[in-house]
Amino acid sequence: MYNLTDEQIHKILQTYKKKKQRESEYYHKSQKFNEDFVKKNRARAKKHYDNNKEKKKEKYANNSDILKAKSLLRYYKKLEKVDVFEDKHSEKVKLLKEKGFYT
Repeated sequence: MYNLTDEQIHKILQTYKKKKQRESEYYHKSQKFNEDFVKKNRARAKKHYDNNKEKKKEKYANNSDILKAKSLLRYYKKLEKVDVFEDKHSEKVKLLKEKGFYT
């Protein structure tokens, strides 16, 4: 795609880091305490939430089996009993392997 040298890549990354730092400082020093900004930001967030509420429900409904299986896997990993998980829940292991969450 692009043939960039290591120096060019390094310069791009440094520029990006400086930009993100500058934006963060600007927000934390001025915008964070600006009441107009806070009101507009809250209104924008609420509008986004209201517009995408159904999408979130659909996404959860489509992925609920995977989410439950991942949660159960984390539980067994926390207890350090992954082998018990594999024995008891072979169908969930198969589902997680198909989706690439378990090796």
